[in-house]
Amino acid sequence: MTQQPILPVAQAKSPLFLGVDVGGTGMKIGLVDDDGATLGFTAIDTQEPRGPADAMKRVAAASNELLASHGLQRSDIARVGLGTPGSQDIRRGLLIEPPNHPHWHHFPIVQCLEETIELPVSFANDANAAAFGEFWIGTGKVHPSMVLLTLGTGVGGGIIIDHELVVGQNSFGGECGHMIIDPSPNARLCAWGGGRGHLEAYASATAVANRAREQLAAGAKSSLSSDLAAVSSKKIYEAASQGDAFAQSIIDETADYLAIGIASMVHMIDPGLVVLGGAMNFGGNASPVGRNFLERVRKTFRERSFEYVSHGTTIDFASLGGDAGYIGAAGIARMETRKKK
Repeated sequence: MTQQPILPVAQAKSPLFLGVDVGGTGMKIGLVDDDGATLGFTAIDTQEPRGPADAMKRVAAASNELLASHGLQRSDIARVGLGTPGSQDIRRGLLIEPPNHPHWHHFPIVQCLEETIELPVSFANDANAAAFGEFWIGTGKVHPSMVLLTLGTGVGGGIIIDHELVVGQNSFGGECGHMIIDPSPNARLCAWGGGRGHLEAYASATAVANRAREQLAAGAKSSLSSDLAAVSSKKIYEAASQGDAFAQSIIDETADYLAIGIASMVHMIDPGLVVLGGAMNFGGNASPVGRNFLERVRKTFRERSFEYVSHGTTIDFASLGGDAGYIGAAGIARMETRKKK
């Protein structure tokens, strides 16, 4: 389910767009108007082993059902936005080798969806789409530039500078999780496997759990010690919420690693706003642990950056949650529609 309020179609501002957010287990499809309001939403299973062609056929079918349920037809939609994970050639509309989609390699996904849904399609990396969603109607909506870091299994990212999404020559723009924060030869490896010393290797949910297990196995005292296999970023958050000092130290250390990465990004592009999104937010603003995590990131960032730059930079949590991807995909489609006028 979407967390966004559903605006009646009769109150929508035209033109209308569809946003598709492809994940490892599920695909979200949102019907979005020109102001970013959600008019309708549906979700279907990805069923990755069945391949991308089958998935796009099911996306088209689910989209048609969604439109029909709101009394709309394909002709009422200006454009579709599609966000997918992994390596891509955005300009050619190709998936390259998304690591969590082994049956989707080297596939012309934009052409496939355009043929099945019979509408023009805009293409984006899923984290870039989420960043654009936050930029359009989320935490970044009053800022001309921003960086989003998505904290989950890995660390994704997206960069918007002066209202323009950074895609890059190799469609790798905004992959903030792969900046190097530890140059030592024995630095940790990220989920990709070849990324030694990358931010993702220290600040993703996977890395947080791995770091905690290693320290617990070495003798650290914690309520988490009884079952190392069950340790996860969520369990660490829960333990910290109960006053577990070791769990809190892992979260503090994670905040410090993030702040080092953020300082490097801010010194390069000076966006004015850095947004932390993804599933791993340690409770976010609703939790004392989450608020302390955010303040720790801010504190370490201030210590690592130029004073006047730190004063001019806001760091905050994302506000759209899991809806950012489909909203941002629709927003990218909207942007391309406007450029073509």
